[in-house]
Amino acid sequence: MPIVYAAVARGSTVLAEFTPNAGNFITVAHTILDRVPASGDARVTYTYDAYYFHCAAKDGLVFLCMAGADVPQRVAFAFLADIQNRFRATYGGSGLAEATGMMDMEFARVLQVQMDYFSNDSSADKITQVKGEIDAVRQIMVENIEQVLERGEHIELLVDRTSNLQMNSMQFKKSSKSLKRAMWFKNLKLIAVIVFILLIVVYFIVCIACGGMAWKRCTHHGGGGGDSSAAVDSASDSSSQTMTL
Repeated sequence: MPIVYAAVARGSTVLAEFTPNAGNFITVAHTILDRVPASGDARVTYTYDAYYFHCAAKDGLVFLCMAGADVPQRVAFAFLADIQNRFRATYGGSGLAEATGMMDMEFARVLQVQMDYFSNDSSADKITQVKGEIDAVRQIMVENIEQVLERGEHIELLVDRTSNLQMNSMQFKKSSKSLKRAMWFKNLKLIAVIVFILLIVVYFIVCIACGGMAWKRCTHHGGGGGDSSAAVDSASDSSSQTMTL
């Protein structure tokens, strides 16, 4: 519920007042003005049903507003302080003089504007405004932290991918070495088979050239030479016997 009534008075004499609503609260407010000490500085709050009458008195002037229970006391007295400053800035010390209808008409507009401002604008309440700013900063911090965490997840994913790449490269090196070793053994076996086949081919060619597997043709020439030498030896023995006779 907003501020529904505001007034500036000197003692029980109302200098300016404004309310957008109708009701007997104006009568109640006038009754309360008789109770507020006009001399000195005073800040008091009176309750009436579901309403609160907040009063601030200073230098013979009383500034009063009526608001619902949902309007914080600090907002109500901030409104009264603002009205006090505006009234003194507009009329100076003339507010202590006699009340005029022109003053009521002029300052009633100020009361209306400021009542609407302090009732509906959250920036009028400095504490609420500060809390809102703190909440906004906190929200920004939360968003920034979420962004940092999200970026951290991206970094972790990148690190994981890098480690996976390193593992894959190591496995590739191992597999390439194993493949190279296997190819080397395979080539060695192939060379051995080729050499073995070439030896077999050479062997068969020699066998064909020497007249078979026993190589008779190649070994026959060697045997004939032995027989000739034996015949020569026999002939020499015969000649020696003849010479003896």
